[in-house]
Amino acid sequence: MNSRRIDALVAAGALVAITGGTYANLSWTGPGERPLDPAGVTLIVVASLSLSWRRAAPLAAGLVAAAAGIAYYFAHYPGVFAAAPALASVYTLASLGRRKAAIWLAVTLAVAVYGLMALADQDPALGDGMTLLSGWLVAMVVVGEVARGRRAYLRAVEERAEEAERTREEAALRRAGEERLWIAQELHDSLTHSISVVNVQAAVAMELLERDPARTREALAAIKESGHEAMNELRATLGVLRQAAPDGGLAGLPRLVSRAEGAGLRVSYTVSGAPYAAPPEVDRAAYRIVQEALTNVLRHAGAAAVAVAVGYDPAGITLRVDNDGEAGTAGPGMGLIGMRERAVAVGGSLTAGPGEDGGFSVRAELPVPVRS
Repeated sequence: MNSRRIDALVAAGALVAITGGTYANLSWTGPGERPLDPAGVTLIVVASLSLSWRRAAPLAAGLVAAAAGIAYYFAHYPGVFAAAPALASVYTLASLGRRKAAIWLAVTLAVAVYGLMALADQDPALGDGMTLLSGWLVAMVVVGEVARGRRAYLRAVEERAEEAERTREEAALRRAGEERLWIAQELHDSLTHSISVVNVQAAVAMELLERDPARTREALAAIKESGHEAMNELRATLGVLRQAAPDGGLAGLPRLVSRAEGAGLRVSYTVSGAPYAAPPEVDRAAYRIVQEALTNVLRHAGAAAVAVAVGYDPAGITLRVDNDGEAGTAGPGMGLIGMRERAVAVGGSLTAGPGEDGGFSVRAELPVPVRS
């Protein structure tokens, strides 16, 4: 039900209640009352029906109700209920935040009514309902302010709840995006490396199939091992998604180097500094960066010598992968981007480009938090 219909029902209810209460002599305004006649009923009707516009035009409705009430009491009609619509208008103005208008309307009604009482031939009798008018007017202003404050509070609570819900949704979407990116990186780094090894060994096997069966068998064995390793990598990735402990880290670099040598690369692996256990995210990022660097050598540099160096320092871990192969002609891909994203994700940095003596060089610096 809309507000206009509600206000119309309020006006109708006020008209019935005021008219019924007045005819039932439920209140009085003193010994000088005169009987209610059509003119008095008309003033009650005007005052009551003004409530139909109490929210659409609150000040105008309040002025009409107050004027009708003042005229009613000036004519000495019975009962105090004719002031009720004006009181309701004062409350409405205050609840809508129009405090000054509410106070001026209350003061106008009080001054007019008490002025009429002061000019009357007789003093107000004990129990005269009009003597309580000022208290009712103050109460309407206070109650209206309280209602307005409560509505403002509830509105603020709803806005905060909506904002919190939006924030949760945005955070959930952000986490989902980060998880998708992580899954894509894991699958790219692990599967691309294994598939690159398989491709190289398959090419060797096809070339040597007839003239060197022994080396062909070695190539096929390497393909089998690479396929098995790819399955392990995929299981590890799925295990992380299921909150299992991930495989692969700095401890797995010797095996990674061995696989690269099996694919035809000449790899040297050196470690400097005192090795220590790095945080899981740094450990896994280091492994993936070296893995992707070796994959790029297999795919783009041709037969090459590769130097993998890992340096341990109290402040962090330094990785370096240098090769002396061809520069490569492949178009832009996700390899270098993925390596850089992994380094940045743990607070580090990565640089990649042509080496000083040819070939290609990848250098990553991964900080390690101070261990207590």
